[in-house]
Order: sequence, then C-alpha cells, then structure tokens
Amino acid sequence: MKLLGIWETTVTSYSYVSSHYEATSRANETRARLDALARVLDSAVRVPGTNIRFGADALLNLIPGVGTLTSKGMSAYLIWEARRLGVPMSTLLRMMGNVGVDFVISAIPLVGWVGDVFYRSNLRNMDLLREHLDKAHPAPNRFQR
Repeated sequence: MKLLGIWETTVTSYSYVSSHYEATSRANETRARLDALARVLDSAVRVPGTNIRFGADALLNLIPGVGTLTSKGMSAYLIWEARRLGVPMSTLLRMMGNVGVDFVISAIPLVGWVGDVFYRSNLRNMDLLREHLDKAHPAPNRFQR
C-alpha cells in the first residue's frame, strides 16, 4: 500500500496544463532549433566571391543513395516537428511537396547536385512554419505601451 501512495503522489504532483507563456516559450525554442537545422541543410556555406549558398543537403547528395535518404530524413524531421506544433494539414502537405520536389531534383545525377544548391526546400518549409507560429504563438511586442 505504501508503494501505491508514492505512485499517487508522483503521478499527481505533475501538472500537464501549461500556461500560454510556457507553450509560446517551447514553440520559440523549437523554432530556433528548426531554423538552425534548415540553415545548416540549405545555406550553411557561401561560395567565396558570390551570393551562392549551399548546405549539408547538397553535400550529402554527393553520396549516392545514402546521402539523399539522410538529407530527406532530416527534412522529414522538420515536418514531423511542424505537425507536433499544430501546423494545419494543408501546410504540412505543402511542406511534404517541397521535400518531394527536392527529392526528385536530388535523384538526378549531376543535375540534381546543382539543383540542390538553388532549390532550398528546408528554408521554404521554415517560412511556412514561421508563418503558422507567428499566428499561433505571436511574439510579445516589447515596445508597446
């Protein structure tokens, strides 16, 4: 019986209801983490003397098969996190379409490598996610009186 008492205290001492501030804080932390992932995948490195940027997605696609699957797996993680944050299904489908187009481009040898530099599905998906989060969890206006 004493074990049951410990269980009840442990289970009931946590509150699953979080405040709006906590939810917004978690959403902002997730946004920052996913934004960093998207930048690493699509625009981490700038070609010197140009405005051309590329990331790990383009580099991973140089490895046939495994590299493409790895980069698209990381893109799928971004979509999974977006679903967890409550992004509507229509937006999730657009995000999946962006990754699908990127996958088709990546599947073409040589041409796909160049295409990966210019078609940045992860940054496009982050724009869609940011748009949703700005509506669902607006950042407080610190300059408002």
